[in-house]
Amino acid sequence: MIPVMGFEGQKVLVLGLGRSGLAAARALKAGGAEPLCWDDGEGARARAQAEGFALHDPMRADGFEGIACLVTSPGIPHLYPTPHRAIAAAYAAGVPVDNDIGLFFRSLGQGDWALHDTPPRVVAVTGSNGKSTSAALIAHILRQAGVPCQLAGNIGRGVLDIEPPVDGEVVVLELSSYQTELARALTPDIAVFTNLSPDHLDRHGGMGGYFAAKRRLFSEGGPERAVIGVDEVEGQYLAGQMIEGPGDGRLIRVASHKLSGPGWDLVTRKGWLSEMRKTRQVASIDLRDIPGLPGAHNHQNAACAYGACRALGLAPRVIEAAFHTFEGLPHRSQRVAEIGGVAYVNDSKATNVDAAIKALGAFKRIRWICGGLEKDGGFGGLQDAAGGVLKAYVIGREAEAFALHLGDVPVEICGNMETAVARAAAEAEPGDTVLLAPAAASFDQYDSFEARGADFIAQVEALRR
Repeated sequence: MIPVMGFEGQKVLVLGLGRSGLAAARALKAGGAEPLCWDDGEGARARAQAEGFALHDPMRADGFEGIACLVTSPGIPHLYPTPHRAIAAAYAAGVPVDNDIGLFFRSLGQGDWALHDTPPRVVAVTGSNGKSTSAALIAHILRQAGVPCQLAGNIGRGVLDIEPPVDGEVVVLELSSYQTELARALTPDIAVFTNLSPDHLDRHGGMGGYFAAKRRLFSEGGPERAVIGVDEVEGQYLAGQMIEGPGDGRLIRVASHKLSGPGWDLVTRKGWLSEMRKTRQVASIDLRDIPGLPGAHNHQNAACAYGACRALGLAPRVIEAAFHTFEGLPHRSQRVAEIGGVAYVNDSKATNVDAAIKALGAFKRIRWICGGLEKDGGFGGLQDAAGGVLKAYVIGREAEAFALHLGDVPVEICGNMETAVARAAAEAEPGDTVLLAPAAASFDQYDSFEARGADFIAQVEALRR
């Protein structure tokens, strides 16, 4: 646990008592604060009470009297589309609002930090797609290299639930826009921006607000090194904001095309990763046959992880060796099985159009399972990316409406996962890939993308019986 510092003897209200909320309450108590807890759900309140935490309804008349800070969970809206009423009440009472990420950064360097011979470092990864894989890959490379490491944030453990870092340790954080937007402190040593595509637009008031939430990791924190994907204009802008001039070594650019200028660049083209320094190639890695990193989108993830690890001082050959032992993450281009020469791949995490397009580009002869709850931004570009699709098998409550966006792609309306997997398997031939890449959220039929992916895996396993 990372004890939260700066609130000794003060009352701090924790709103939202899921994983991060309860961890924040424990860490506040460990640091000498008096945490008061609230959740709109009766069950969550009961769990907090069972741990000995006092409940405090922020909407009572004196709800914020004597409260030093409100700590809110990432899933609770604090700005758009409208603030949660308790957060609005905190604003009205002049009480600062923070989250566990802000508490983590304000507290991490306290205590015996100065006694370390090699101070621990923090690598923080954000972006629309690929941040989970990039963060997990960084942690994997470090562990393979013998560097002590912890993975936390939007993946793995809550940030305040990790152990105090030991000498020379690296803490790798995956941070969502929900987390970076509100955190009052953001001070990573190395910050990584993978890419940007439309997502969570209702929560951030549009694309500008969404990008602004991601940008805070760089503008607020002033990282020593920034690894930035520059295939989109937002990444190009962000990269420009981080440098004092051409060749500034604090910036590592990542792109899928050749870059000009004297800087430090990582380029992924035709399955190769090339490291360029001052216009000269200093290292290259063949990514084409690495099973845990299939497709151009995973090659970008590999480049982002490579950049962060190079910034930490690891040698290219050490990073390359670790690439080959990385097994990937569940629900992200996860090869589930091969049955009768047909591959079954679970990319349930492809919850938006851009992620699905990248998944489609990673395979040939695709029997595509897609559909679900439409996100802001629509389905533009899906038809153009479906050149390798033999047929689409559409699931979801609005399957027929989803199918209209697929143009000339052969389509079968299946409705549910069981039917889609069975139909795709019945029509697949050796060399085909049955790919779950929904291009939509899961909440019309499932509690999460993980539950959707688990259903796909269960249906594939049933094919063996």
